[in-house]
Amino acid sequence: MGDLKTYLDINEQLYSRQLYVLGTEAMRRLRGSSMLVSGMKGLGVEIAKNLVLAGVGRLTLRDPSPTCWMDLASQFFLSEKDIGQNRAKASLPHLAQLNSDVYISTYDGPLTETVLRGFQVVVLTDSTLKEQLQVGSLCHEHGVHFLVASTRGLVGQLFCDFGEKFIIHDPSEAEPLQSNIGHISQGSPGILTVLEENGHRFQDGDWVTFSDIEGMTELNDCGPLPIRVRDKWTLEIGDTTAFSPYLRSGAITQVKRSQTRSYEALPLSLHQPRIMAANLQEAERARCLHQAFRALHKYQAETGHLPRPWCLEDANELVILAQGLEPLQGDNGKKVNEPLDEALVRKFAMTSTGDLSPINSVFGGMAAQEMLKAASGKFIPLDQWLYFDALECLPEDGKPPLRPEACAPRNCRYDGQIAVFGDDFQKNLGKQCYFLVGAGAIGCELLKTFAMLGLGAGQGGGITVTDMDTVELSNLSRQFLFHSWDLNKPKSEAAALAVRSMNPALSVTAHTKELGPDTEHVFGDDFFSSLDGVASALDSFQARKYVSERCIHYMKPMLESGTQGTQGSAAIFVPCLTQPYSTSSEDAETAYPVCTLRHFPSTIEHTLQWAWNEFEGLFRLPAEMINRYLQEPDFLERMEGPQALDYLKTASLSFLSPPQGWQECVAWAWGRWQHCFHDSITHLLQYFPHDKVNEEGVPFWSGTKRCPQPLEFDISRDTHLDYILAAANLYAKTHKLPGSQDRDELRVILQELPAPAFHLHTHTPIFANDQELEQSSEKWGPTYVQELRLALAKWPGTSLEPQLFEKDDDSNFHMDFIVAASNLRAENYGIPPADRSKSKRIVGAIIPAIATTTAVVAGLVGLELYKIVMGHRCLSSYRHSYLQLAVPHLSRWIPKAPCVQQYHDMRWTCWDRLTVPAPAPGQPEMTLRDLLAYLQEKYDLPVTMLLLDTYLLYSRRWPEAQQNLQLRVTELAHRVTGKEPKMGQKELVFEISCEDEEEDTTFPPLHYRLC
Repeated sequence: MGDLKTYLDINEQLYSRQLYVLGTEAMRRLRGSSMLVSGMKGLGVEIAKNLVLAGVGRLTLRDPSPTCWMDLASQFFLSEKDIGQNRAKASLPHLAQLNSDVYISTYDGPLTETVLRGFQVVVLTDSTLKEQLQVGSLCHEHGVHFLVASTRGLVGQLFCDFGEKFIIHDPSEAEPLQSNIGHISQGSPGILTVLEENGHRFQDGDWVTFSDIEGMTELNDCGPLPIRVRDKWTLEIGDTTAFSPYLRSGAITQVKRSQTRSYEALPLSLHQPRIMAANLQEAERARCLHQAFRALHKYQAETGHLPRPWCLEDANELVILAQGLEPLQGDNGKKVNEPLDEALVRKFAMTSTGDLSPINSVFGGMAAQEMLKAASGKFIPLDQWLYFDALECLPEDGKPPLRPEACAPRNCRYDGQIAVFGDDFQKNLGKQCYFLVGAGAIGCELLKTFAMLGLGAGQGGGITVTDMDTVELSNLSRQFLFHSWDLNKPKSEAAALAVRSMNPALSVTAHTKELGPDTEHVFGDDFFSSLDGVASALDSFQARKYVSERCIHYMKPMLESGTQGTQGSAAIFVPCLTQPYSTSSEDAETAYPVCTLRHFPSTIEHTLQWAWNEFEGLFRLPAEMINRYLQEPDFLERMEGPQALDYLKTASLSFLSPPQGWQECVAWAWGRWQHCFHDSITHLLQYFPHDKVNEEGVPFWSGTKRCPQPLEFDISRDTHLDYILAAANLYAKTHKLPGSQDRDELRVILQELPAPAFHLHTHTPIFANDQELEQSSEKWGPTYVQELRLALAKWPGTSLEPQLFEKDDDSNFHMDFIVAASNLRAENYGIPPADRSKSKRIVGAIIPAIATTTAVVAGLVGLELYKIVMGHRCLSSYRHSYLQLAVPHLSRWIPKAPCVQQYHDMRWTCWDRLTVPAPAPGQPEMTLRDLLAYLQEKYDLPVTMLLLDTYLLYSRRWPEAQQNLQLRVTELAHRVTGKEPKMGQKELVFEISCEDEEEDTTFPPLHYRLC
């Protein structure tokens, strides 16, 4: 079980992204867990890989069987040289390299009662029903959490039994809800009004606690209380009649409460299954697959083998066996009499011999997540059965079924895939040319999937992957192609090298360039035209949007995916068949108003953004500004905008006189503390006193405006000292001076220094909103610039060292400053503080991540890839997917068809384009007049406006429009834009407008061929 040190030891840098998903307590439980994975084919190794990356304490691998050719289609840690070798023993060295924190061993004996009691969690992946029933009964009897996971072709099942009294310590992934309090009435019940404009998200029956309330302080000391929702902004919180009147501030926080669940043992649950399903139709299909698996076990027991691939005779025998099974029982104990879907069972039987990497990824991620739940008590486990199939990947209706001989084994690494899709499809996979954008967590999983599928592993095929990032320590807990020896290496190159070892036939080209407008000379017309498809594994909505635009432009299918914690999505965008990728307004990055950050914060996000702005404005921008001034003394006149002016002012005040030593840095930091948390707040309250009301008599400090209080510096308070220590060290580093971490010395210096004088900046205006701030910029801008110019004139001429924010280095004082500054600011405004972990996640825009979600998402993408390569043309064949493993929940739906627009008799979608062919050899290029006439004649489009990028080339309303009609199109483009076509560019793409068009009409792009 591991010693106490192992149990408590958590490498926070390695598991940083996972800790944001699971939390420290759940992670500690994992570090103390002992698990068994029985069966090390493709599904077993997926589960084991995810558990090792997650950092479980001990993992035992069991599989007495030797490696065979069929395994290599999905067992990515086995190769041709392992044929005949024990699967578990051959896999162990590869798994051990993923995480040295996990103790991994093998066991090839029987699963006796004594053996099973040595584990906390056990999963069987490649087992007979007899073994499942025996092991399941023993595990249930002795309190061992038990799972069965099985995949057959394009179908999979998962079963969980966590005992009769399983405690869920934390049922949800989301942080506890919290709202700022605007008011609390005295009464029975007391009515609490939240401060947020959008209201709260509490529900009836939630339990809550209160903190930082002034006035009605009795609530701060009471335990959790139940609430009742009145409306979006108010809650009933119980009897507050005897409490003191509410004055100001405070927060209400949801309390997560543990739950207890009961699970049935497999022998009973097999006949009376509780199956997870989104609707009645899914439930009926799942029950049919439940019976199909039972029938398959019976078929194997009778014949000693699985049904032969695409053998109708064997499939019909399985249908007969399924029909002969006793009907299942419902929750009420009554038999569920529903007809068997014979076609579904027949497809299942004909493909059940197959072993596919994408399906194993899906179930490997889900099963591993359930095992993590069993060991940690974090999140809600599966209750109790899950079935999933992707039989829509098979040839579409109307196409002839595959022939058994085309799917027979060939003693090659793709036998498990050929059994489902045939040898012709395998050859087609090898010819594919795909572009993978991003080699992070999802990118690594996709590369593994491509290797197992043989995508681009044949003549003429290949994979191109690009990623500009390098490998960091925090990547290793979920990006499994990377190891400790890859740290600081380019991700794309390290991933390409690793995946070639999984399938030496795979052709992979690695780039380290960012995909974007600046690299179109690399990823241009010739490159995209040669592709069969693009897979996006990016974490930026802006980058995804650019990839989508490229795919639309070149008419290429796009596989899109993303994760956040236990949530994930996978989507497919097919030219002319589906809507293209688009971002919602919710995906846009939040930009806070400047005045909110400066004077009126109401959330910890506001104070953290303010603290980050302080960091930039104190330790990076002024230093860069001074360094630039030394090279370009006239650059100041080119700066504009309120934020830039604020930085200018900061620089003039902070760097007027450079420090000579540590004591002066401490004095500066104390002065900055006094300015930020006392003087500026006092100044603000002189402009807007606490009792100020507007013209309508409404208090100014109401709604989201929290009335602040100045702080008094207290050397005995850690938060005050934290700020001084961090700010002084950063100031010293910026001026290339040595700092200090000695807090005792710092206290001595502060006691010897005179307290900073109070400065009331009466000449500095305060604005109630950004509009007033913008209007004042022209007035105050020249003053700031002149002030800075005078300060820089005194500068001794030495360069500074700008501090570039780095959140992951705990020794650089960056996060120390951010956390201290933010929490002090929060104290000014009565906002609950945030600890270092939460502050780091918010400021660093860290996306919580865990390997299990990534595996499932990559598997779902792989399933859609099958359909693209097979050439499916029915919209109903494709699926978008969304999953939330914490619940657990997986939903799939058919994508929407592209929207159709119309102009007169012309109809089109976003996938259509207008094409103008290049001139024939020896023929002159079109003039603008020729182009307009061509569009009128061929498409019946009376063009009134022509744009190239953002440049307006033609407008019928222009007086000079007639003069430009005789110009060649490329000549006109050059005159207006000042740019020549790029080397190798094959076309210009114009936007057009036509007369009498509707306001929201977007015509197809006009592709003007150059050659």
